[in-house]
Amino acid sequence: MFTKPATLKEIAIRLNISISTVSRALHDHPSIGLTMRQKVRKVANELNYEPNQSAVFFQKGKTHTIGVILPELSEAFFSTATSAIEETAYKKNYTVLLAQSHDDEQKEIELVDKMKKHRVDGLLVSLAKDTCTFEHFERLKDYDIPVVFFDRIPPMPNIHSVACNMETGTIEAVSFLLKKGHRTIGMINGPKTLFASNERKEGYIEAMQKHRLKFDPSLIVNCDLTEGDTERCLTELLANKRKVTAIVTFNDYVALFAIKKTRSLQISGNNSLEFVSFANLPLINYMDHVPVASVEQFPYEQGQKATDILFELLAQKERSPGKPAAFYNFIIESKLVENTRGNTL
Repeated sequence: MFTKPATLKEIAIRLNISISTVSRALHDHPSIGLTMRQKVRKVANELNYEPNQSAVFFQKGKTHTIGVILPELSEAFFSTATSAIEETAYKKNYTVLLAQSHDDEQKEIELVDKMKKHRVDGLLVSLAKDTCTFEHFERLKDYDIPVVFFDRIPPMPNIHSVACNMETGTIEAVSFLLKKGHRTIGMINGPKTLFASNERKEGYIEAMQKHRLKFDPSLIVNCDLTEGDTERCLTELLANKRKVTAIVTFNDYVALFAIKKTRSLQISGNNSLEFVSFANLPLINYMDHVPVASVEQFPYEQGQKATDILFELLAQKERSPGKPAAFYNFIIESKLVENTRGNTL
């Protein structure tokens, strides 16, 4: 049968001593003799005493909890990053409070407020795709709660961040297709609100210029990352007066949505259409029709590095209270991974 944990008062009554003496004994205070400390611990074990961690943390000014706000945990990228965050936090004896914005800015704002009320020591965030205001993060400075952004980074000055180099990754992706003989390459990019979408666009333009090809803005379309909007963008690219023979997509999910739609159209003129995407998710190894290559974004490394930075910020705050920390902006180089199972449509 479950026994309710005892209180300090119950231990004190059993031993006929004060509550303060019990507390000091359990914390090995030098003013309490060894014999009394042993007696207190013996009774505490008999009565199933457990310390009130909330009270202990409150006294120490920290909760040993970090918050994590992600767009979608169901996406393999974010679940992998979460594994790294939890493993790193576990080694530091920290608990992870996890929440999903479901790519909704208003929900993200509410979650930041809830994390603050739960007194998290620090926060790790990957932005919702529609987030375009950042006051909810700015307000955390008033509560001395450090924030480290990863993967989806806001266009804000003076922030801590970890991200993959999407510009060089896109240059590599476009160059890969150009070497395969493609000259009219489309791009299904992400929402314009995401900084990573701009990086991809800049990488696309630079790759075309490096190969002395004229940039055609009509070949880049933006989608909201849903299947329906991906289909709209694909239809727009296929209707372009220039015949698109390859498409770079924002991520593997968008590529798979586009491949599915292309196959359903059964247009013979699209038989040579090839896709290159981002994320290099494990799921593409189980698909019959996949991108010919995908840019690896190293989610585990991003999550691990972001957590390491957050703990360094917390350590700095403890060592030098009130002293502003240097800003950490860590970039991980992306890597194009050719899929040997990749096939044209």
